[in-house]
Amino acid sequence: MELKQAWRMNGFVALIGGLAVLAICVIAGITSVVVMADGGSAALAVVVVLAIVIGLATLLAMSGLTVVGPNEARVVQFFGRYVGSVSEPGFVSVIPLADKQTISLRIRNFETQTLKVNDADGNPVEIGAVVVYRVVDSFKAAFAVDDYEQYVATQSEAAVRHLATIHPYDAHEADRISLRDGATVAEELTDELRERTESAGIEIIEARITHLAYAPEIAQAMLVRQQASQVVAARQQIVEGAVGMVGLALDRLSDQGIVELDDERRAQMVSNLLVVLCGDRATQPVVNAGSLYA
Repeated sequence: MELKQAWRMNGFVALIGGLAVLAICVIAGITSVVVMADGGSAALAVVVVLAIVIGLATLLAMSGLTVVGPNEARVVQFFGRYVGSVSEPGFVSVIPLADKQTISLRIRNFETQTLKVNDADGNPVEIGAVVVYRVVDSFKAAFAVDDYEQYVATQSEAAVRHLATIHPYDAHEADRISLRDGATVAEELTDELRERTESAGIEIIEARITHLAYAPEIAQAMLVRQQASQVVAARQQIVEGAVGMVGLALDRLSDQGIVELDDERRAQMVSNLLVVLCGDRATQPVVNAGSLYA
C-alpha cells in the first residue's frame, strides 16, 4: 500500500445538511406522535420509526466531521483498513465511524545526546548532532514504523556513531577527511540519515555536528599533541620561506656582482641567514670591522 487521498467533503455542507435532516426527523416524529394520539392512522407509527432510524443514521454520518490544521495530516482507518489521508487544512467530513490519526507535517528539530565513541584512529571523542526533519508520507509514518519520532532519534544516534568511527577527529594527511571538516561531514551525515529514514516517510532537511571534543581522559594529551603539530607546521613554513629568501639573496648578490663569495663563505652566509630567519628570538648582530676574510 502507499499514500493516497481519502474521500472527503466540505465539513460545513455536511454539518448543515445533517442538522437539517435531524430537524426534519424530529418535526416529522413529533407531528406523527401527536396525530396518532388524536386518533390518527396507525400507519403513522411507520413514519415515527423511519424518523428515528434516519436521525440515528444522520448522527452516525456526522461522526466523520473533523478539523485538519495547517501542516497536519489525518490518517483515516475504517475498521482497521487504511482508506487514505487528508492533508488539506480545513473543516471536512470523511467516512463515518473511521479512526482518524493526526500526523504533524511540521519541520522538527532533534538534538542527539552527547555520545562517547572511538574515532577512526581509536581515540575516544564526544560528539553530538542536530537533525532537522519533517514527515512527507503520512502513511509510512503511521504504519511503516511503530513510532516515527523514536525511529528518527534512534537512527540519528546510530548514524552519528557510524560517522565518528569512519573519520578521525583530526586528519594529519591532506587527503583525509576529519570530523572537524564541518561541511563535508554534515553532507555525509545528511545523506546517511536520508537513506535510513526514507522507509518511515521522513525527509531529512539538514543534519550537523553541534558538539565535538576529545573525551576528558585524553583531552589534555591531545591538546599537547595539537600544539606540537601546529608548532611543527609553523616551523616547516618558516624554513621553507627562509630557504627561499636565502636563495633569492645569493642570486641577487651573484647577478648584480656586488661581492664574490667562495663556497666556504657562501655556506657561512647561508648559515647566518637561516639562524636569523628561523630563530624564535631576536638575534644580536656582530659588525665585522676588518676585511671580509678577517
